[in-house]
Amino acid sequence: MIRFTLSCANAHSFESWFKSNDACDTLMSKGMVSCTTCGSTTIRKTLMTPSVATKGHVAQAKSDPAPLEKLRREVEANSEYVGSSFAVKAREMHEGTAAEKSIYGEATPQEARSLIEDGVPVLPLPFIPTKKAH
Repeated sequence: MIRFTLSCANAHSFESWFKSNDACDTLMSKGMVSCTTCGSTTIRKTLMTPSVATKGHVAQAKSDPAPLEKLRREVEANSEYVGSSFAVKAREMHEGTAAEKSIYGEATPQEARSLIEDGVPVLPLPFIPTKKAH
C-alpha cells in the first residue's frame, strides 16, 4: 500500500491509500478518485514527504497490525455492509426515512458527488471493503 497526498481542482488537499502508484494513476484517469471535501474528480498528486522506517518503527510494525488494517477491522466490526445500496441507504437516513446507523459500501463517483452536494455526511474509505453477507 502507498499513501498519496492529493489535491482537487478546487485546491482541497487530502490523503488516500492505493495498492500501487499504477493503481492510483488508473483510478484517477477513470474518474474514480474524488475529493473528500467537494467530490471533484479532477485530482492530481502533490508533493509529499516520504516515510522512512527506523529500527524502532520496524519492530513495532512487525508486532502491531498496520493502521489501515486496524481501521478496516473497526469499520467492519461496528458498521453494516450495504454493498452497492450505499448511496440509497445513506440518503434515506439523511432524509429521515430510515433509522440512522453506521453503514459502509460502494458508490459510483457520481453517486458520491451527489451525496456530498446534497449535504449527506459521507467519507471515502482508504481501503476496498471486504464484502460480507448480512
